[in-house]
Amino acid sequence: GKGWHGHVSAVTVAPTYRRIGLAKTLMDDLELLSTDVYNAYFVDLFVRASNSLAISMYEKFGYVKYRKVLNYYSGDDPEDAYDMRKALSRDAKGETVIPLGRPVTVDEL
Repeated sequence: GKGWHGHVSAVTVAPTYRRIGLAKTLMDDLELLSTDVYNAYFVDLFVRASNSLAISMYEKFGYVKYRKVLNYYSGDDPEDAYDMRKALSRDAKGETVIPLGRPVTVDEL
């Protein structure tokens, strides 16, 4: 099906190297690999719902909030996450990134 995708586990750039395009380069490289090697439909990632800086950055890279995942992050400070997605060329119509329109639980992932 159309679930074949690339996944971002983490993007971390040292503070002294931020704002020079390294995160964009890393994301572009993963998207290219996901397209050319794996023929994926989309790339996704999970980000804390409170991390507005990261959300804004990913939106600038073309990612959309696909769905909210309730209590995705557990521990002392539990928090919801956004599952953000970007369609790749295999999904020319963007069908895999149309927002779900309702929150989901971790069990639904």
